[in-house]
Amino acid sequence: MTLIWETARRLRQKVVRREVSAAEVVRAFLERQEAVEPKVRAFLHRVPEETLLEEARALDRRLAQGEEPGPLWGVPVALKDNMAVEGMPMTAASRILEGYHPPYDATVVKKLREAGALLVGKTNLDEWAMGSSTETSAFGPTANPWDRQRVPGGSSGGAAAAVAAGEVPLSLGTDTGGSIRQPASFCGVVGLKATYGYVSRYGVASLASSLDHVGPLARTVEDAALLYYVIRGRDSLDGQTWGAPEAPGHIPEPLESLKGWRLGLPKEAFAHPALDPQVKETVLAAVDLLASLGAEVEECSLPTFGLSVEAYQVLMAMEAASNLARYDGIRYGRRMAGRTVQELYEKTRGEGLGTEVKRRILLGTYLAQAPQYPLLWERADKVRRLLRKEMEDLFHRYHLLITPTSPTVAFPFGALEENPDLRAYADIYTIPANLTGVPALSLPCGFEPHLPVGLQLLAPWGQEEKLFQVARTYEEEARWPLKPPLGEGTGLGGKLEP
Repeated sequence: MTLIWETARRLRQKVVRREVSAAEVVRAFLERQEAVEPKVRAFLHRVPEETLLEEARALDRRLAQGEEPGPLWGVPVALKDNMAVEGMPMTAASRILEGYHPPYDATVVKKLREAGALLVGKTNLDEWAMGSSTETSAFGPTANPWDRQRVPGGSSGGAAAAVAAGEVPLSLGTDTGGSIRQPASFCGVVGLKATYGYVSRYGVASLASSLDHVGPLARTVEDAALLYYVIRGRDSLDGQTWGAPEAPGHIPEPLESLKGWRLGLPKEAFAHPALDPQVKETVLAAVDLLASLGAEVEECSLPTFGLSVEAYQVLMAMEAASNLARYDGIRYGRRMAGRTVQELYEKTRGEGLGTEVKRRILLGTYLAQAPQYPLLWERADKVRRLLRKEMEDLFHRYHLLITPTSPTVAFPFGALEENPDLRAYADIYTIPANLTGVPALSLPCGFEPHLPVGLQLLAPWGQEEKLFQVARTYEEEARWPLKPPLGEGTGLGGKLEP
């Protein structure tokens, strides 16, 4: 197995044992990026080769001098371009932030540096993380490595595509309504949305503050857990992290059997009209595999599931309109000339923001100013509270809940504009975890016919370890291929080596 298809854990192990140098690892991934990036277009910014090699050589020297290596020592990591990194541009895929270079690191970036990770660049996204396809980026779309005529999902499409294409072993994305898990499903990788408040968002551009999360994308569950435990923990700069525990000393291992585990299948999720029948069949086949491993699988009910999208749209739009008011051309980023302050605002935001972002800002502003605002907010928040209560009740009976990650596989470019139902329900399965704050993980569970399908596991608040145990157990048994075609043969059949 070449270095680019090694797991992050194995890469770190090889560097620490001095079987390879961190510089050799960097060169391998740089060569891969040169080969496939023109096809995939996952990155908006890549660290210059010499800069990255010098950072890698510095790690090698520190290791030789006896420094204790961190958990990601010598492992390349990419970052979604809505995270602040000192010395790198930050655009959020929007023209309004062109030329902006943050003077500080986000908390998750500091933790990556402390762990010995090598930050290789910033990945593409839907503008301001608003979208499900990475088509709304002001700098052009990213292609799905499994089929370059299709989207990689969104909004963390660049982060997922970079991992799937072998351009980087790990990446960080953000998830407000499914923006880590849905692209993970479309690109055939693993994506985790952790418990709300368990990962700091300081230095990460806000979309909807009560829904935003930062989390890992990786090719294996173990690697996703490895990256998650590096970034998890309290941060005095993000008050929502007060309840976040520190990382455990080990990553949960696969189980010999799932005997004694109770898994619930919400009937409303599997009966939803937006669900593609073949996706449903593929996910249920994965559920059968879990049952064959000893799990007790049972149908259950989540009555408020069908109202989650509408509630999310109200809450997200109002919070987004408020959060994006700061991008006005006065404080930082793009600034257009205007004879008055009002004209400056109008020109800067008119030319600097894309259509989808404007649509959501207008919707949120309208809802916040409408006479029925108190009623709209109250109803949306009531749905959130009802959904949280229903999940809490289910988690008294089941260890985990299972749904598809997405109602479809990756769709062709332009499909969201042509199909209103697809646009409305693209995130129907991922939104409930954002509304309730519970952890949820997507992992590959098959193909339809050549495109990846994602299985979503949801756990009780703060119990990511359950997700890792069951997901690793399934992954060990299923052994799905890791390599997309990208012109180098079929890419299928290359299972993960131990």
